[in-house]
Amino acid sequence: MKVAVIDPGSGNLASVRRAFERAAREEEIGLDLSVTTDPEAVRAAERVVLPGQGAFAACARGLAALPGMEAALRESALERGRPFLGICVGMQLMAERGLEHGLTPGLGWIAGEIAPMDPRGEGGSPLPLPQMGWNALDARGEHPLLAGLPEDAHAYFVHSYALRGGKRAELLASTAYGGEVAAVVGRDNLAGTQFHAEKSGPVGLRILRNFLRWTP
Repeated sequence: MKVAVIDPGSGNLASVRRAFERAAREEEIGLDLSVTTDPEAVRAAERVVLPGQGAFAACARGLAALPGMEAALRESALERGRPFLGICVGMQLMAERGLEHGLTPGLGWIAGEIAPMDPRGEGGSPLPLPQMGWNALDARGEHPLLAGLPEDAHAYFVHSYALRGGKRAELLASTAYGGEVAAVVGRDNLAGTQFHAEKSGPVGLRILRNFLRWTP
């Protein structure tokens, strides 16, 4: 199976590679994974992954700086319907725009914008940012990407911005941090995790295994 992991100049690329290699071994899938800046590798891939970490604007610039990459992404994911997974800021880039370090257009694949969080605890006191650590996942209905997760599934989050104004139909799972926070989003053949799936232990590994088997 050909999997292209796009290198936008940020992201835990080595960790993502190792996690997918383990997921493929556990699923007994032969894996041909490339970490790439080449749009032709994305066109040739059966599945595409976009990791990212840091600021929305910087990641968007990094992606835009790869000649032909956004066109290859659209062709692969939107026209050919290849399974796509965004991880952390890679998931955020699926939104219409981001407000971190100014207003920056996103890919526009899901509704909403990536806005600063303002989490509040009991009594209205502010909670620390970034939201960093292990938080419970609350699945919204059934989705192949979330199949087989335990009821007490937790994932590892590190972020200060989150999706705002999204569609309920595109919210696959949420977490609670001073209110509801989008944790997994998607539609059709597109999905994204706000948390670092590659750093989320058995839960993240289960999601990556599901992604390799996903046939939307």
